[in-house]
Amino acid sequence: MPDPTPDPVSIQAEPFDVAAEIARVEAEHGGRAGAVVTFTGLCRDEGGRLKGLELEHYPGMAEAEIGRVVEAARARWPLQAVRVVHRHGLVAPGDGIVLVVTASSHRVAAFEAATFLMDYLKTRAPFWKREHLADGTTGGWVEATEADDAAAERWA
Repeated sequence: MPDPTPDPVSIQAEPFDVAAEIARVEAEHGGRAGAVVTFTGLCRDEGGRLKGLELEHYPGMAEAEIGRVVEAARARWPLQAVRVVHRHGLVAPGDGIVLVVTASSHRVAAFEAATFLMDYLKTRAPFWKREHLADGTTGGWVEATEADDAAAERWA
């Protein structure tokens, strides 16, 4: 049986189980939600160019900062449950990097809260991403795109 009151944020090296994480959120909302929205962000291979993406973070600080944004989402939308799981370490193409699960009485709130959280995670979360290339070299650090920044601005 899933833990009915999980910590809303997990940063981990190991892959996450999407179905198990959804079950945790469903156990937490206890039938009060009318909608559960999930978003899974995957590592791309960039047309065969990437061997993987390395994600670094400051342990403790990253969890606290993401937790603060989760609470901002709870204050803004009527969420019955929320879960954010983010990977660190080397992530291979096709593997999950991030999972956001939101539960609310109505779909619009669940969708908007999930989008708000992902816009934050793409632009402001304290993670640093570096490319590992298929040719064995290490590429550059990845920055948020202008489109990511523009998407996040709508929540200001």
